[in-house]
Formats: sequence, C-alpha cells, structure tokens
Amino acid sequence: MVAPPLIAVPHWRAPTWERTKFYYDALEAAGAGYAIVEGEVLPGDADGLLLTGGVDVAPRLYGQERSPLTDRPNRKRDEHELRLLRRALDRDIPVLCICRGHELLNVALGGSLVQHIDGDGHRWHDDGTSNWHEVTVDVGGRLADVYGSGAILRVNSRHHQGVTEERLAPSLRASASSFDGYVEAMESAQHRWVVGIQWHPERPEAELDDAVRQHWTASAGSIWRAFVFAVSE
Repeated sequence: MVAPPLIAVPHWRAPTWERTKFYYDALEAAGAGYAIVEGEVLPGDADGLLLTGGVDVAPRLYGQERSPLTDRPNRKRDEHELRLLRRALDRDIPVLCICRGHELLNVALGGSLVQHIDGDGHRWHDDGTSNWHEVTVDVGGRLADVYGSGAILRVNSRHHQGVTEERLAPSLRASASSFDGYVEAMESAQHRWVVGIQWHPERPEAELDDAVRQHWTASAGSIWRAFVFAVSE
C-alpha cells in the first residue's frame, strides 16, 4: 500500500479567529498526510510544506517600522517559518502559503507589504465571519491551471495587510488580483511548485447558505488537490 504524501506544517497555536484543524482536514480530504513541525529541521521525508494564517509578519524583516495598526509580531514564529521555507525552497519541494504565509513568502524573497489596507473590503467582520470579494485569475501560471485563465473567483477575506505589484518580490509573479489592485495569489518562477494565496481555502465557511457553500467547497478544494498532486509527482 502506497503511503499518502506527507506535508510539513509548522506548529504554531492559531489565533482565536483561525482554526488550525481546518488546514489538517483540508490536507486529508485532498489525500495527503501531515507532520506537525515544532523543531528547526524540515523532515527529510516531507514531500511539501504548508504555511498557514496568523499574526502579521514583523515589518523589520522588510525594512519598515511597525505601524500602530500592525499586530505585535511573533519573532520566534517568523524565524522558525522562514528557516523551514528557505529549506523547502532549497530542496525545491512544493509549497503552499496561505494568508500570513502568502505575505511571508513575499518577504522571504525580497518583497514587502502594505501594513494596513484602508476600508473593510479585506478584513473579516466583527462577528468573526469572513468578508468576500472577487479576484481575477491571470493568464498562465498555476492558478490558471486550476481554475482557468481569466476566471473570476469569489474568495473569503480575513486579513488587513497585503501585497501589491510594486511590493512583489522579483522572483514572484502575480497569478490572481483583486479589483483594488492587490496581489491575491502569486507563484515562484524559479521553483517547481510554490504558490501563495491571500484567501483561506481551508475554511468550511459555515455561515454560507447551502448552495453557496457547495460552490465554495468545490472551488476551495481545487487548490488543495492541485497542491497534493504537485507533491505526488
């Protein structure tokens, strides 16, 4: 019997507005196993790496002072995940980076972040439910392989920071953008399969009605299946 591919997931307690279990459930539903990584070493048998959501990345890592609207950073988490990410990139194993992970990927490769996006189009609501908006998938690239070039996706927003084209790391290319100019997905041009997405495909989004939830689940599941397919190749 062939064992499922193994995804390394750095272990950091999720903030109250996130649920770590959602990520594990999504990986298993797509046919992968996972290894929770607490130490400094990326497991040698890891077939891929997943970076999850959480508190803001420390602005000092991209040469800025912290805005009053930016979370107090978790320096240990930043350092831990950066080490694991760089080792995964060196090994050229597939990497999927979600929300904070998307932002950390950009910083790790020399980009920077908008520390606070004005307005509420990207933040979650006060009651903890997600905000929603549309993103357009760019022509070519990994997301176009999953959803189709030019596809318009309705995604859940649970962040207040972001990446713009001007702040995008040199080795990354945008693969989906929002109506207000933020890079909602990106990928490495120098690695086999490295993708960052700003939204949260792991969330079941229980506040949606049945019809919308079914559509969302199918759409969100597609990126997990693409990730697991990549680690299985």
